[in-house]
Amino acid sequence: MFRTNLSLTVRKVHKGMVIVDISGDVTAAAEGSLMETLITTKAEGVRVIVLNFSGLAYMNSSGIGMLVTFLIRANRQSQRVVAYGLNEHYRQIFDLTKLNEVIHVYDTEADVLAGEAVS
Repeated sequence: MFRTNLSLTVRKVHKGMVIVDISGDVTAAAEGSLMETLITTKAEGVRVIVLNFSGLAYMNSSGIGMLVTFLIRANRQSQRVVAYGLNEHYRQIFDLTKLNEVIHVYDTEADVLAGEAVS
């Protein structure tokens, strides 16, 4: 059984948007926690899921694959996924994997709130 060093805190910004504060490691072991977030947010009518990577300690290739799965499932539920708080290393990984083309990456939470308010 996989053990995870991940903590997720979901903050409701308003009825249609939540911020998921990610702290720790995003690996295959994190899948259950993130997918549970999808189920809960869909039931609550959330349209925009913001992933806050400010507390990210580590993400491996399995974690990136799991993020792709998360994104696909969110899209099927008509939910938009955006992110902020990626350090330079993970921004480069998002660029290389083209994740930045499907998950808009902002610099700060304030940028997300300003940008998504007009989207």
